Amino acid sequence: MATDETGTRAPVRDGRGERDDERARRRRAAESNERIRRFFIHVGLVLFGLVMLYPLLWMLASSFKPTEAIFRDPGLWPGADFTAGNYGDGWTSLEFPFHHYVINSLIVVGASVVGNLIGCSMAAYAFARLEFFGKKLFFAVMLMTIMLPVHVVIVPQYILFANLGWINTFLPLIVPKLLATDGFFIFLMVQFIRGLPRDLDEAARIDGCGHVRIFWRIIMPLSLPALATTAIFTFIWTWNDFFAQLIFLTSPDMYTVPVALRTFVDSTTQTSWGPLLAMSVVALGPVFGFFLAGQRYLVRGIATTGIK
Repeated sequence: MATDETGTRAPVRDGRGERDDERARRRRAAESNERIRRFFIHVGLVLFGLVMLYPLLWMLASSFKPTEAIFRDPGLWPGADFTAGNYGDGWTSLEFPFHHYVINSLIVVGASVVGNLIGCSMAAYAFARLEFFGKKLFFAVMLMTIMLPVHVVIVPQYILFANLGWINTFLPLIVPKLLATDGFFIFLMVQFIRGLPRDLDEAARIDGCGHVRIFWRIIMPLSLPALATTAIFTFIWTWNDFFAQLIFLTSPDMYTVPVALRTFVDSTTQTSWGPLLAMSVVALGPVFGFFLAGQRYLVRGIATTGIK
């Protein structure tokens, strides 16, 4: 303490106190700059998200407009042209009610999800836990199939399925899933299973479990995030698959949702854009619902697979 001219005692600030004050000011300035930076980052992400969502919002808004007003007014607000008739027209304007095609898609998607979960998980367990001749070679071949375009194998597949009498049935779309033909999901599950401790397998083997019981009792319950990721991606990719379903399904009563939506577009007459967009909105419902139901498992599956 020191005495000033008036005789009062005032605290003496040494160099350490000034350095502490300087560090505090710098810390507050850095925190302020960080808040400003985060604010602009969030604003940019929101604007980018709106740009990405614009086609979806435009489709939703256009589904409530008459066909002649869809391209005349590209705005997102139907205004005076608002009408819900496109949904009724789209539901009944095709040869069969639209729910017929939704049921067909659900059959194909449901069987494909079950097939991929069973087939790919069994193949992944074999690659991750078993030792057999040519394991590395088969694994490399499996990885190469991921890079093989579907258009390369569609002709041999069509010839094979035609000889089996499977054309215009759901079998060409379902049976390959049961045979673990999706290398991406096999690789994803292999990476996940490799991250599980082998001590669990050894403990189960001491208790008398074989590979079948280890697979069903140990590996499958612990692989729930990877299985959920596989189910979600299989659902979305199969539901949106247009090419294979167009090739193998030839009669209108077997059409799935993507192929049925294509029938709204006619190159020779006027396209029914209003009903087409309305049914496209309806077709997005199951995808959004399934994705939201398994979103937390999807994030966990991708994160843990990437870490391990």
